Amino acid sequence: MIKNDNGFVCRHCGKEVFPLKYTSRDHCPHCLYSIHIDNIPGDRANTCLGDLVPVAIENDSKKGYVIVYKCNKCGMLKRNKSADDDDFEKILQVSKNYANWQK
Repeated sequence: MIKNDNGFVCRHCGKEVFPLKYTSRDHCPHCLYSIHIDNIPGDRANTCLGDLVPVAIENDSKKGYVIVYKCNKCGMLKRNKSADDDDFEKILQVSKNYANWQK
């Protein structure tokens, strides 16, 4: 893992995202979207650059909430631990959407 904790403006919701200060910031805490930009966390070396859409939430006993993403460009699934400042209502919404989708 390469620490790359920069702020950015989310290209999905347009909100300003500030550095996380304890690990690499890689998704928006407001809408949970990300960009398919890393091969290994923080390297910013992936050329896909598709939107990583949050499609599910996993509850890991050691990591806590893990966001499951699907790239809207290449279809790859990726997982990433949620951040302390993520909007918990969005986490619940993604979780419910996935539960409804499974029916």
